[in-house]
Amino acid sequence: MDEDNRLIKERIEKVYELQEKGVNPYPYKFDVDFYAKDILEKHSGLKEGESTKHNVNMAGRIMTLRLMGNATFAHIQDNTGQIQVYLSKDDVENYELIKSKLIELGDTIGVHGNVFKTKRGEISVHVKKLELLCKAVRPLPDKFHGVTDTEIRYRQRYVDLIVNSEVKKVFELRSRIVNAVREFFINHGFIDAEIPLLQPVYGGANAKPFVTHINAWDQKMFLSISPELYLKRLIVGGFSKVYYLGKNFRNEGVDKTHNPEFTMMECYQAYADYNDMMKLTEDLYEHVCKSVLGTTKVKYQGIDINFKKPWERITMHDAIREYAGIDAERMPDHELKTFVSRNKIELNGEYNRGLAINAIFEHFCESKFIQPTFVMHHPKETTPLCKELRGHPDLIERFEPFVNGWELGNAYSELNNPIVQKRLLEEQAAKGRGGYEEAHQMDEDFIRALEYGMPPTGGLGLGIDRMVMLLTDSATIRDVILFPTMRHESKDEKK
Repeated sequence: MDEDNRLIKERIEKVYELQEKGVNPYPYKFDVDFYAKDILEKHSGLKEGESTKHNVNMAGRIMTLRLMGNATFAHIQDNTGQIQVYLSKDDVENYELIKSKLIELGDTIGVHGNVFKTKRGEISVHVKKLELLCKAVRPLPDKFHGVTDTEIRYRQRYVDLIVNSEVKKVFELRSRIVNAVREFFINHGFIDAEIPLLQPVYGGANAKPFVTHINAWDQKMFLSISPELYLKRLIVGGFSKVYYLGKNFRNEGVDKTHNPEFTMMECYQAYADYNDMMKLTEDLYEHVCKSVLGTTKVKYQGIDINFKKPWERITMHDAIREYAGIDAERMPDHELKTFVSRNKIELNGEYNRGLAINAIFEHFCESKFIQPTFVMHHPKETTPLCKELRGHPDLIERFEPFVNGWELGNAYSELNNPIVQKRLLEEQAAKGRGGYEEAHQMDEDFIRALEYGMPPTGGLGLGIDRMVMLLTDSATIRDVILFPTMRHESKDEKK
């Protein structure tokens, strides 16, 4: 029997021993009236050795335990932090549970007592009553370290949160960031719209979907890769401002900025275009930064970034001129093909001029945009859902915001001509039939909606996980998703 299983067996035996002594290891309720942070703040002015007559009821998990015969010091951890408690045989009727180690590290206890400051200057609770609230049958790890344990941290987030207070702070900040995003859109008159996550036709992005099946109808379905086509239906239906903040699913690669299941904000505004979406993006990031951090300046992995508006703007062709050293806009196809081949730039499928230019941009330029920058005017081949750039039929009114070399989102002046839209989606569907798995499907109902008339519309999509990474200085997307997608556990990890 390995060490972990031996310790678990011992703790399970203690559960039965407690029950034999008439102690319920899993009671129903405990009345808490104070938390660790409240007690520490309220009594910070106590002098060393001074105590109060004020009694508190608090509860938490035992994180440290120093047995000294008939007296014990411990630290218990609740939702707000840790506080020291002092227990003695003279004051606590069931002190023997501590002394005999029936109550131990990792167990959750409730305590009642008065607050005092030790001679060493630590605010503590002098316990008069002790109650076991939950007996842990699996011991806490001493610490996490190394690559293998990092994987376990993500799988066993509950343990990660217990032993690492900084991790908990990240997810508390994430909650505030998401709330600030919602607050921004509500204050700007947007309606929070739900869209189906199970869809008969996927669309709204170039992405490979997850495929599932409805048994009742014997019908193939797809997990949503984007809420775009459903939100546009709502603009057709008469909503002028709609947004969605929720999950998308893309059956693609996994790396430090990609997870198959991720959180996306997507919004659409009638009578607006991509210029309005640029302003909305700047305003949103500035609002969230100030609301959550109190400043637009952040430090990410040692790099100073300032989200204060206005952000820099550059066209894709100008970016390629600056960072790739070529004029892709005027370069003939044979030279462009040679340039792509010489630089070992991978293209999906057969050569396509617009997609080749976009691939050159991704290869040479993306990593250069550290400060917030809007990259504008992509080749028309990059999406079938966007309007042509006014006066430039080979380009589209699209932008992507970049920070720290990452794409943070995507935005268009939305295509609302149903005739053109149908033709472009039919072309994409043909690519899909040819084996290009990320091509848009033909969505007949979406075309039908456009035929009823969608007003001029601006659309914007932003990745929330990357926003959280930047504002919490988190190195990988797994650090900001409570339960990231993981491979099946190995036998060693399950122990």
